[in-house]
Amino acid sequence: MSITIAFDADDTLWHNETLFAVTSEQIGTLLAPYADAENLHRRLIDTERRNLKLFGYGVKGFTLSMIESAIEVSEGRVSAREIQEILEAGKKLLAHPIELLPQVRESLESLSKHHNLMMITKGDLFHQESRIAMSGLGELFSAVEIVSEKNPETYRKILHRYHIDAEDFVMVGNSVKSDILPVLEVGGRTIHIPYEITWELEVAELGSPDPARCRRCHSISQVAEEVARFYPSV
Repeated sequence: MSITIAFDADDTLWHNETLFAVTSEQIGTLLAPYADAENLHRRLIDTERRNLKLFGYGVKGFTLSMIESAIEVSEGRVSAREIQEILEAGKKLLAHPIELLPQVRESLESLSKHHNLMMITKGDLFHQESRIAMSGLGELFSAVEIVSEKNPETYRKILHRYHIDAEDFVMVGNSVKSDILPVLEVGGRTIHIPYEITWELEVAELGSPDPARCRRCHSISQVAEEVARFYPSV
């Protein structure tokens, strides 16, 4: 039996959401004359939710939504200088170096000796390709899929494309909404590794899943052990 283990990228292999949180706080300070932090945050979340179908996921959509939110909360009074600062903050996010989470490389190198590894991540194609290159992890994966959304249909298409049986597929990620629930729906297995921050638009309830199909751990170093529990005869 050949087992395929797929990994999410952002907040599973490297830090991501903490960078957005820091940037949001900085922009909140910039726009404090127009709105308090909580009001601005709620406006941004609502704007991002509304714009997802237009801009997709990632830094570029976040930056555009932040500019739109700034215009709205300031009732059009936001200055060109302040908009420029928001743009510069977005550019810094795009250029930020990759910081791998602990034990990522060692764990992937070990797993790759015994299993087929994939990366399945969503977001802006150009930026995600750049981050994968910067991470130095690309060579450890037999395939990399950058998708616009992670839903059951996306996973079904990937499994079909690579001739993978759902019973032999394990998805590892931090997002219950994107990495866990849709994979369970298509018949795969999952390992949830929570990250310290969850973007509000990724929040979902996991409930009490079957431990034979869904496990939770605190570090990527535990993935091999959890996979062995799924497939004790492999």
